[in-house]
Amino acid sequence: MTRTTYYTATTLDGFLADPDDSLAWLMRQDLDEHGPQNYAEFIARIGALVMGSTTYEWVLAHLAETGEPWYYPQPTWVMTSRELPVLAGADVRFAHGDVTEVHEHLRAAADGKDVWVVGGGDLAGQFADAGLLDEVIVSIAPVVLGAGRPLLPRRMDLRLAETARNGAFVTARYEVDGPLKEDRPTLGG
Repeated sequence: MTRTTYYTATTLDGFLADPDDSLAWLMRQDLDEHGPQNYAEFIARIGALVMGSTTYEWVLAHLAETGEPWYYPQPTWVMTSRELPVLAGADVRFAHGDVTEVHEHLRAAADGKDVWVVGGGDLAGQFADAGLLDEVIVSIAPVVLGAGRPLLPRRMDLRLAETARNGAFVTARYEVDGPLKEDRPTLGG
């Protein structure tokens, strides 16, 4: 069964990137490439990807800076209303609007494998709002930024399924239960 997963890293205070969209805080962290919830095992189960335009532009800039080729052999959708470039040999498709329709294409392209919502947080939130996000796998770095791009700007209930340590990170896998159940008492009342 195809599952849709938001797999990402965050700071302790819940940011994906700093206010300038820098990931310098992430790139300097100690990580065991073969440790718990590692990328190689994760990407092996992925059949299609979707990302927002800011994430896509960051990837393009990083590849231009490093001279590396496009990372993903899987078909990749970029949610955008703008015209953006495509690297030669990359299977990149552009879409906009409701993620429900795009999700149907992602699942078909995944051909029984899983779908990865690469980022950003609002895009993952759109999939969650539509009831299409199954799990969140997050590596939490020992960094506090105070501001930046939020991990998942939604009110949601998650269920902890797994935790581990990988290098400097605490990793956690959560099952998505849905919108936050608001029947809980509030502070002072």
